[in-house]
Amino acid sequence: MGVKAFDGVFEMPVPGRTVKPRKEGLTMIIDKGLGLTATEDLLDSAADVIDFIKLTFGTSAFLDIDYLAEKVEMVKDADIWICPGGTFLEVSVWQGAYAKYLKRCKELGFNAIEVSDGTIEIDMKTRADCIKRAVDMGFMVVSEVGKKDPDEKVATVKLHEEIAADLKNGAFKVIVEAREAGKGVGIYDKDGKPKDEEVEAIIKGVGDLTKLEWEAPIKNQQQFLILRFGPNVSLGNIPPEDILALEALRQGLRGDTLKKAWMANPKYKK
Repeated sequence: MGVKAFDGVFEMPVPGRTVKPRKEGLTMIIDKGLGLTATEDLLDSAADVIDFIKLTFGTSAFLDIDYLAEKVEMVKDADIWICPGGTFLEVSVWQGAYAKYLKRCKELGFNAIEVSDGTIEIDMKTRADCIKRAVDMGFMVVSEVGKKDPDEKVATVKLHEEIAADLKNGAFKVIVEAREAGKGVGIYDKDGKPKDEEVEAIIKGVGDLTKLEWEAPIKNQQQFLILRFGPNVSLGNIPPEDILALEALRQGLRGDTLKKAWMANPKYKK
């Protein structure tokens, strides 16, 4: 990590931000098709505040094998986890090709796997097997709970059961589904506004909140979660162009979080 442009001029208004390698406060980028040059630019400007890159949906299927392997290696060289989207896994399970899927992910150099059933139905036994097999192959595993279709809302008690089981079976983090749009799914209403009661209901059944990662593609969602849980809440589905803006929000360098820090200490004292 090099010297930053304003090091030594002032302290971050919100202190305590974790640094890589992080166990909490992770930021996951949603990559819908960045090329090698765009990926390199992203890493040059923000690699130290990116922990995870997900090549979302089934976009990886359309890249040449050598091209994708080169991209994966570039990301790993920046000390970042990278995985295909959970939709890939769901297709492989549905078609009975999960073993081949894991083998190909390993050959391509991926160091992480997302286990989800946001679209299809996967029973708890199969879900557990998917997590354990990926862990046994050396992948860092993140799982995801919740459905992509707002008409298929999962009962909170089932979410609690899945979260507990996934962590027991070896998942590093459990993602709370919100899709890439962040509207009308999970903890967000149709306009993308967070629903406090949904958030509180979920966290009441989770022992270690640092094990959760909240998908939050929209700024007001990021702000809500940071103000609710602090600068080291793990957030996912962040658009690449928003990564530095999110880090500024985490550390009090945007008005929303700076105002709270200033109000707590209007006459600055170290």
